[in-house]
Amino acid sequence: MGIEHMKHLKVLVFLCVLTFAVSCGQQKKYVEYTVKKGETIRTIAKNLDIKTRDLLKLNPDVSRRPEANTVIKIPNKKFNTAVSEEKITEKKDSIIAAVKDPVSELDLLKKQYVVHKVKPKETIYGLKRFYNVTEEDLMNLNPFLFDGLKIGQIIKIKPINEGEEVENLIYKDSVQDNATLKLALLLPFRANEYDSISSKTLYKNNRLANIVSDFYLGAELAIDSLKQHGVLVYLNVFDTGKKNSKIKRILSENDLEENDAIIGPLYSDEAKVLANNISKTPVIFPVYSKSQSKFSSTDIIKTAPERKEYVSALVDYIKENYTEGTITVVGDNTEDSNYDLYKVKNSLTKHDSINVVYQISPKKGYIKKDRFLEVLKPSTNNWVVLATKDNVVASDAINSLISLPDSTSVKVFALDKATTFDKIDNRKLAKIGFTFVTDTYIDETSYATQRFNQMYFDKNKALPSYYATKGFDITYDILMRLASGNSLKSTFKKGASYRVESKFDYSKKTFSTSENKGLFIVQFNPDLSITRLK
Repeated sequence: MGIEHMKHLKVLVFLCVLTFAVSCGQQKKYVEYTVKKGETIRTIAKNLDIKTRDLLKLNPDVSRRPEANTVIKIPNKKFNTAVSEEKITEKKDSIIAAVKDPVSELDLLKKQYVVHKVKPKETIYGLKRFYNVTEEDLMNLNPFLFDGLKIGQIIKIKPINEGEEVENLIYKDSVQDNATLKLALLLPFRANEYDSISSKTLYKNNRLANIVSDFYLGAELAIDSLKQHGVLVYLNVFDTGKKNSKIKRILSENDLEENDAIIGPLYSDEAKVLANNISKTPVIFPVYSKSQSKFSSTDIIKTAPERKEYVSALVDYIKENYTEGTITVVGDNTEDSNYDLYKVKNSLTKHDSINVVYQISPKKGYIKKDRFLEVLKPSTNNWVVLATKDNVVASDAINSLISLPDSTSVKVFALDKATTFDKIDNRKLAKIGFTFVTDTYIDETSYATQRFNQMYFDKNKALPSYYATKGFDITYDILMRLASGNSLKSTFKKGASYRVESKFDYSKKTFSTSENKGLFIVQFNPDLSITRLK
């Protein structure tokens, strides 16, 4: 009887084990998850300890920044949870080791997050504007911030995507002890021509004179600012005069290679002559020129992004944020417009989620509203890219788009704002969420901006112009990087820098002309303010 009872007991135990094994085998490998406000595919993947690209593969129809309450598929944590005690112990030991070694902990943190060391007078509002993140994101990553910022704190700004460590690096200013630099500034002051003209008449009638003088005043203020950081700068200023009239004489009469950097000339032909006659001294080309794409010298540093970078920046932004709806590109039939239209359309159609990109160009000089209604759809997203510099075509398109039926919403993008949209009422631009690429973005509320404006006003009794700010940003950035004691190109590999209104994100190739790719994506808001989206 006892043996028979044991047999029944063994069978019962076996069935229980079998049932448990079957139930485990039938557990769902994936479960549904509802996205919370502010979450992205990247942050969700990091919380799940999986790769971002794996989570995207599970949800091919979901964008990297899904809206709140979007339901996505995620791995079931309860599935296959058996973890050996050895692995658990190993993980605990590694965590303890990291805590014991603060240097290793910070290094590990930098691999996972963009980090920031809090400086005097910084605010949470300023940080969220600078890094383009929300206050909620900062608080979630750094709960101690509820007690306020403290000088010297290391805070996490945002997680770093896989493969994006270099792109997300922020250059950290550092100054070598007793840093001393020599700078040559080559600008077309044309002093000999204007010595008999009153300053009032000169600056009223001569745009170049305004540009050059403002750039110089900005550069001068940058040198003053660097002195406060312990950097001594010896400045040599050269008047290059009319185009191609004095550059060769300046080269023959002066040893420009004794300088740590040369800012200027303003003309591309002169920059090429200068770079071909010196070696190893960086030549900073401070303005945009269509001819700069032909630069070949490794010594030339292009501070203004190429046109192709504007196209790439906008296309990348659309790819990252597109979820559903229509995309239409508007051109004006000119050669430049056709090129931009083709590049945008061709790049977008290669994206997995974008099936078709519509194309519209003027007929007999204008675009009828009916042509937009043929491709735009109600109750969904309709994104329109204006690949034109024609004021009439741009104005015509926007007037048509703001008068669409209420059921058909639209968002308008442009490769840049320039003068194309200057005469269009900002209220119209705000109504369509006008979004564009730009090489300048200024936060008037930041301490750095307010300090710069005040210093400039105190010294020059006027507020800084666009070129004054450019002169400051370019000069300050180049000299601050050199003050680290490292070569200029080696600092480019250490990350992008943000100055008063410019971003400097140079190409990392050592044996080629260095190009700045620093651009912003900004949007008009209903209250006519402008927000940086990227």
